Amino acid sequence: MLTAVAVVILAKVLPGVEVASYGYAILVALVIGVLKVFVRPILILLTLPVTIITLGLFLLIINAIIILMADYFLSGFSVSTIWWALLFSLLLSILQSILHKMIKDKK
Repeated sequence: MLTAVAVVILAKVLPGVEVASYGYAILVALVIGVLKVFVRPILILLTLPVTIITLGLFLLIINAIIILMADYFLSGFSVSTIWWALLFSLLLSILQSILHKMIKDKK
């Protein structure tokens, strides 16, 4: 649920990212989660040499590819370029960390 909140916030802030509704934000969060569980490990394994050569920086590109895949599967979610996907994935990770910390501090 926190990921859906983060998706909505980032869609409002980033001009290259659009979400049609709050319902689609929840779907985006679910699809990104499923893609990270099933597709991301395969992509990491296939690109392991490049990831090692770039000292792990290629993982940022893999995260952007995951975002673009979510864009492909969902009609209510749109990311205009890979650069917006890269920025979206970076900010999504940061925002999720902040939101998790806020929830943890309240408990």
